[in-house]
Amino acid sequence: MKKINYTLIFVSLVLLFISCAKLDPLVFRGEKIDGYLLEDYEGETDMDDIPVIYNISEQFISLFTLASKLSSESEATEIQALYIGDLATITSDTIIVYCHGQSLHMDAYWPRTKLLANIGGKNNYGVLTFDYRGYGLSKGSSTEATLYEDMKTVLRWLKDKGVSKNNVIVYGFSLGSVPATDMAANFNEFKPSKLILESPMASAANLAEEATIINVSADFLSTLEFDNAEKIKQVQQPFYLLHGELDDYLKISNGEIIYNNYAGANGHFERVPNAYHGTDGVPQNLGYKNYINLLEGFIKG
Repeated sequence: MKKINYTLIFVSLVLLFISCAKLDPLVFRGEKIDGYLLEDYEGETDMDDIPVIYNISEQFISLFTLASKLSSESEATEIQALYIGDLATITSDTIIVYCHGQSLHMDAYWPRTKLLANIGGKNNYGVLTFDYRGYGLSKGSSTEATLYEDMKTVLRWLKDKGVSKNNVIVYGFSLGSVPATDMAANFNEFKPSKLILESPMASAANLAEEATIINVSADFLSTLEFDNAEKIKQVQQPFYLLHGELDDYLKISNGEIIYNNYAGANGHFERVPNAYHGTDGVPQNLGYKNYINLLEGFIKG
């Protein structure tokens, strides 16, 4: 993914300040598409050098539609999901639910997703990912509330399939850290057994403070909360956090705030030297093999 520098963010904030607009529309940067291409996708991605040994056989790729509906909505909204693995063994498999970043759609995150499907060997774990509303082929448009509801819908699909929550790990990258943390903290109906965050944000308020020198309330700039720093206090499950030391989009201070607030007994903070946010990010700097080995160690630990 292309990184947005702080000068551009600052200019955008100034323009929004002048026009009395909100930051919210800039957060959800999904792109509509005609269909998913996965391995044949040639558009923007932050990983285009994944070795072919990590490719996934078509027989283990399932694309499907789910119906996401807030209690305040009269009709459900169709969202798109993708499962990597053998559906015949889904009830006994360990499954990683991957929540992607703020841009584009699942095609752009396909390299990241298939790496997870190779942890511990080819198709060793199932991997479930999805597009938020307004991303890819998912209908509607995203808000903070629909972000959580879309995530709940995905987890309920696993529950309905007979999967045990004890076999589910949630992984959130960047914006995806928001629904991932919320589920680990609050979704008692089907709370995942472990939480992994990569390059997370601490909160919308923290982002507003870091991104602008204008002395205005964060509430003026956004109605969003995205308060991972507060919600992580409710997380007791094992927690693994990875953050690049050179991340210039979501500074590592975000990860530090979150990790320092974690109240559980089994946490680990992987600080990755020389890593930025997306391109030249955490997996790339760790090296793909080392990256998946580290995740395997956490999942099995």
